[in-house]
Amino acid sequence: VTRETAVALRGELMQNAYPEGFGMTAILGLDLGQVEGLLAQVNGPNSPVHLANINADNQLVVAGSDAAMAAVAQRAKALGASCARRLAVSVPSHSALLDAPAAQLAEAFATVSLRAPRLRYLSGTTARPIADPERLRDDLAFNMSRVVDWHGTLRTAYERGVRLHVELPPGSVLTGLARRVFEQGTLVAFDGARLDTLDALLRREVGRAE
Repeated sequence: VTRETAVALRGELMQNAYPEGFGMTAILGLDLGQVEGLLAQVNGPNSPVHLANINADNQLVVAGSDAAMAAVAQRAKALGASCARRLAVSVPSHSALLDAPAAQLAEAFATVSLRAPRLRYLSGTTARPIADPERLRDDLAFNMSRVVDWHGTLRTAYERGVRLHVELPPGSVLTGLARRVFEQGTLVAFDGARLDTLDALLRREVGRAE
């Protein structure tokens, strides 16, 4: 297995795990404790639903079956959520529902040679840097089945001195989330930005870091 085929295998395993009836739902306006309470009420063998993403203090994403997510959304609105919206995603990503495909990816990924990254690598699941190749292998393989703490990852990056946030296509959702954390610095979405502008920003950030 090469790095390229590992990426393709990841997508294939995720897509084939749940062909229909599953996905993700964003909940805005409730905190983590409230959402975890709702999940405890709904989650079960016949109605699986789990926390998937911590995007901000009051913006969370759950993943599970359509019926279970609808039940959580209904309870969330009754509790005061400003929005509970089904996302255009057909896979219950970043949840225990993908434990089996993640294990398959880890088995295939075990043959790929890794080395310590030359650039700082922040894990989106632990919100901490990873340099050890074997820990990096585990993080990459099991990312699909673990909660993504994006809010914590952004805070770690900012606390470690990062002041340039560039979002790759598509969209600019992550740029909006980063504005809640980056009190100083530059945030830009690749979509709609000029390449020479991005190049200049990157060069300036490298010079500042040195």
